[in-house]
Amino acid sequence: MNGLVEWFMNALDGLSGEWVATIISMVPLLELRGGLLAASLMGVDILVAVPLCIIGNIIPIPFILWFITPIFNALKKTKLFRPLVEKLEAKAMGKSDKIQKGYFWGLALFVGIPLPGTGAWTGALIATLLGIDFKKAFPAILLGILIATVIMALISYGLLGSLIGLFS
Repeated sequence: MNGLVEWFMNALDGLSGEWVATIISMVPLLELRGGLLAASLMGVDILVAVPLCIIGNIIPIPFILWFITPIFNALKKTKLFRPLVEKLEAKAMGKSDKIQKGYFWGLALFVGIPLPGTGAWTGALIATLLGIDFKKAFPAILLGILIATVIMALISYGLLGSLIGLFS
């Protein structure tokens, strides 16, 4: 992920660190995790970076929850995009077993625990494919984003080492 974050930082050269972090937080795969990492590398204060990265990560989620099904259905009608859409759906549904039981906490933890292939984008896609209502999915995804924020702020800003030092 570090290489991808660095690529985006270079591609967005000329923008402030705040804008770079916000934009990276909107990007699939990187999301808030990459945004906070970029913010820390660019010297953005944690109190500024956290709300910007949360906002950046939240912005695409309603659009995914509302519009991904009609978009996927339209793309599946084309020879060119059908394999890509089916691959995305299969990948998302392959992770859905973690969410189906106790969907609220499953979805929140899926989004919140920073592992490869997890995050708000994938969580929103899975929620949509499982037919979870927006009013139920969005709060769970939001809670997951907040969990991820705490974990990634501790890691990206070196606060985890400071906390461990307090208890040693």
